[in-house]
Amino acid sequence: MRYAGWIVGLAVLIYCGIMWQKTSLYFPFNGPKHFLSTKTDAVVYNPVFLTAFYGHISTSSLVMTVGILQFFPQLWSRHSTWHRRVGQVYIFFILLVAAPTGLVLGYYANGGLPAKAGFMLQSTVWWLLTFWAFKQAKRRQWQLHGQWMLRSYAVTVAAISLRSWSYLMFYGFHTKPIETYVTVTWLSWVGNLIIAEIMIQIFPHFHTTTT
Repeated sequence: MRYAGWIVGLAVLIYCGIMWQKTSLYFPFNGPKHFLSTKTDAVVYNPVFLTAFYGHISTSSLVMTVGILQFFPQLWSRHSTWHRRVGQVYIFFILLVAAPTGLVLGYYANGGLPAKAGFMLQSTVWWLLTFWAFKQAKRRQWQLHGQWMLRSYAVTVAAISLRSWSYLMFYGFHTKPIETYVTVTWLSWVGNLIIAEIMIQIFPHFHTTTT
């Protein structure tokens, strides 16, 4: 489990680096490009959408990066204060920026009602799981805090799952683009939560490493 954890953590950090590079392409804003080119001009130049978009891409990569570090107690064994500070950064940006802006972006998602509902529910669940993890920490219920943080991070890395499942379905099973898109909208985060629950049940001591 220890070596597997380090491998997974390294893979996530590599992905985070790729995400930082990709998000940098949107700065400064100079019209529709890449993901923004899939939206109509009415959406792209909507200040509500644009503010949510930049708020989301700026903080999602951040919380994904700092979040994975929390699952390696070896990094914090002698610096518990830093563990708390990094955790505060993770919770603060999800609750105040990343999840709320994700909810707005979900409203403007392509793919009709199924996709909109999937993304908006994902952001809502993400906020609630993170808030509950925060509440457990305030109550000093460290084991429960670790469990809820694991669930929260499972939704955080839905961005990785979404792209992984998209490639697998489209190139492996040759599904149609719209079928792939709508399916991974839900599978990316619901699937991750199922995995998180299995980990909590099968490895009862795993979640305690987050404290």
